[in-house]
Amino acid sequence: MLKRLRVLLFETPDDPWFNMAFEEAFVRVRAAGIVKDDCLRIWRNSEAIVVGYLRNVADEVNVELARKFKVPIIRRFTGGGAVYHDLGNVNYSIVVKPEEKIEKPIDYIYSKLLSGVLIALKKLGVNPYVENINDIVVENRKVSGTAATLFWNILFLHGSLLVNANLNMLRELLKIPKNKPYTKKINPVKYRAANLNDLLKTKASMREVIEALILGYEEALKVKAYLDKPLKLELKIAEILYKGKYLRTTWNTERCSILEYKELEEEINKILSKHCTPY
Repeated sequence: MLKRLRVLLFETPDDPWFNMAFEEAFVRVRAAGIVKDDCLRIWRNSEAIVVGYLRNVADEVNVELARKFKVPIIRRFTGGGAVYHDLGNVNYSIVVKPEEKIEKPIDYIYSKLLSGVLIALKKLGVNPYVENINDIVVENRKVSGTAATLFWNILFLHGSLLVNANLNMLRELLKIPKNKPYTKKINPVKYRAANLNDLLKTKASMREVIEALILGYEEALKVKAYLDKPLKLELKIAEILYKGKYLRTTWNTERCSILEYKELEEEINKILSKHCTPY
């Protein structure tokens, strides 16, 4: 019997801060074992810049231009570079809680979990491949970047797929980081973005892209997908993260010490510990 894959199409495009808070919340609820099935979330943001946890905002974002265009800058809980979101992007997030230890979890994430997107793109009619470990490329153009984490004893990968995004805005708002002597050489395709619909013979609708992603992950993980809605608990945790972290300048642009969120972490862990039963 096939294992099941829970699929969430929940999104709050006009409130990208809550979208990012929910991103962390649904992962943490799965990590706590409250949700028993691995989860795929597919969602969109209105215009926003999403910065990796360890990055300096000024190094990657034209901050003054973002302010001028009123594009919010939000920090995520995973690493990697800054990405531009708008309603022409489809974001995908997959969280897996392994039943047994995986010897090379990073390799697993960037092979097994990333393969769901590659399969989806093939179904849509292109031939994707991977560069720089985490960039998905079609015809020497990057159509998706990804980031991952091993926090909370889970495997988590999320990414942003350019379907028909505003690439002019992307190029204006994001900086190409300066090369540093201690960084490994990367393929410059990382900075050559393209929309999927410009590479397809027949343009895909958002619905077709979403359906392809679900089918891609069914095939990659050998699971049966089913649509679900957020739990009240996921929304509750998201609300706590939203108010206590994702709306804060100290988190989004200053990247203060994680110790500043010690009380927030204690509150979330206390709530999760009370709900560690099947739903």
